[in-house]
Amino acid sequence: MIKRILITPITLFLSLCLVLSVWFVSSIQAQTESFYRGKTIRVIVGTTSGGLYDRWARLLSQYMPKYIPGNPDMIVQNMPGAGSLVAANYVYGVAKPDGLSLGMFQFYIYMDQLTGRREVQFDLRRFNWIGSQEKSQMLLLVRADSPYKSIEDILKAKEPPKCSATSSNDLSYVLAKLLEESLGAKFQLVTGYQGGNEMDLALERGEVVCRGTRPSVYFSREPFITWHKKGFVRLLVQTGRKRDPRLLNAPTIYEIMDKYKASQVSRRVVEVIMAGDDYGRPMVAPPGVPMERVRMLREAYDKSLKDPGLMAQVQKLQMENVDPSTGEELQTLTQRVLDQPAEVIERLTTLFGQ
Repeated sequence: MIKRILITPITLFLSLCLVLSVWFVSSIQAQTESFYRGKTIRVIVGTTSGGLYDRWARLLSQYMPKYIPGNPDMIVQNMPGAGSLVAANYVYGVAKPDGLSLGMFQFYIYMDQLTGRREVQFDLRRFNWIGSQEKSQMLLLVRADSPYKSIEDILKAKEPPKCSATSSNDLSYVLAKLLEESLGAKFQLVTGYQGGNEMDLALERGEVVCRGTRPSVYFSREPFITWHKKGFVRLLVQTGRKRDPRLLNAPTIYEIMDKYKASQVSRRVVEVIMAGDDYGRPMVAPPGVPMERVRMLREAYDKSLKDPGLMAQVQKLQMENVDPSTGEELQTLTQRVLDQPAEVIERLTTLFGQ
């Protein structure tokens, strides 16, 4: 006996919608693959070559293309200046929003936006955040032959230590201001260095006696590796909630704030400053990039960080263990960081001299 199947208008309509949706998705993917085939994606890095921003950009540029439909080429272009503001302004306002230009710049530029720095020509909330490979903390180091053996020595010093920085959104600058807010510590900040390599040379030459960095940098590249072995520098403070197992002699900022009874307002300001630790070394696309391309770039980024080849290079280069954030997580973080009460913004503006 043959059963008759009754096809109602609703069933026909739903079936047609399903077919059309599958066709639409396939069509979009085909268009994106066709777009990227034979093209080159530029990654604009807001620092000089040799540092971890640059090294991560070059690693990702090796592996992301094979996960992007169309398998485009990917190259790195260094665009240092004003603590990555030059690169951020370029990616935001000059680069075409077509998915062929990406940016990697110092994440503390959110402080420049919060405090209303005149050179800022972007809104971080409008970037399309692609992803970040790590979360890390800050670390203050000083030359071992300097008179500053601890944070207490800096607090008591008649002459503040001289620290290098690229600009007011550089990690060294931010860390110094964090210690000023939480403890009242004073520093002489020498800005204008192009990047980390130049700051390293300044420390070796004695132009400055301190600088900020991250454990991921300190334990992965020269001259830090040699400095550590030879005892050339001393580590004074770290910003994690717990001491890094490799840095057990350096107290955390939380330990120090508890010791010196930092106020609740100061603690709130410190929390905003340290939110940058969750950004890692993020990659972004300009505003206006078609969403299907943003999704494919995010997916390619995520897959790259799981690629055995990339992970083998990370281990070989002794870079920080990968602790990624998705583009969606960074988008949410940015909204939260930039949404601050007036008293916190006022205090940050005072601290950072705007």
